[in-house]
Amino acid sequence: MTRGRCAGLVLALLGALLAVTVAPAQAAGYRYWSFWERDGKAWSYATTGPSQTTPSDGDVQGFRFAVSADSADATQPRGAAGFDAICADTPAKDGSKRIALVIDFGTAKDAPSAGDHPPKPRQACARVDEDATTADALASVAKPLRYNSNALLCAIAGYPSTGCGEQVSGSGADEPSSAQDSAGKSAGASGSSGAHGPSVGVITAVVLVAALGVGAVWQARRRRG
Repeated sequence: MTRGRCAGLVLALLGALLAVTVAPAQAAGYRYWSFWERDGKAWSYATTGPSQTTPSDGDVQGFRFAVSADSADATQPRGAAGFDAICADTPAKDGSKRIALVIDFGTAKDAPSAGDHPPKPRQACARVDEDATTADALASVAKPLRYNSNALLCAIAGYPSTGCGEQVSGSGADEPSSAQDSAGKSAGASGSSGAHGPSVGVITAVVLVAALGVGAVWQARRRRG
């Protein structure tokens, strides 16, 4: 094999492997419950999880089930979100506080399967102890709640019945992954490196092919000498 043919073969193999390495990720996002806080007339993505958030009397908190790529892409709860309207029938009481909750179960396209029918969005006024967290308030009005072993909120009022933060690929298939938790971290933060970069195996293969190619060129030079 001549030096030119060796070099051409090496370049072709490297090109094929690099094409696989830099191929764009097909993941469209993660299916999960996002957590929101109401600031005046606008929703803001919560920076702490519901179990780490201690709201005050008069606060409005929201939850939305949807497929989102990250916090910037997350879908907000729908519907009116005024505290006075939601808690109109829940008077203030000493030793407690009132938290207005907006719970949006999402749309059919965000459901885990075609057989799942998301309930209509609902609002509730939770009267809880003064030191209660948002998770406590949610549990008082929207049982059953379901969490996974990492304390990720998987279901509100029993919806969805299965699954928890699955990655949704561009082809529509689901893969288990670490989804955005309700503490406000980016969706899939702990698993995103595998979705957007080359695997160790691919990198190793590139290095081996390059080494073999260099060896082949060297052997060709020796024969010529």
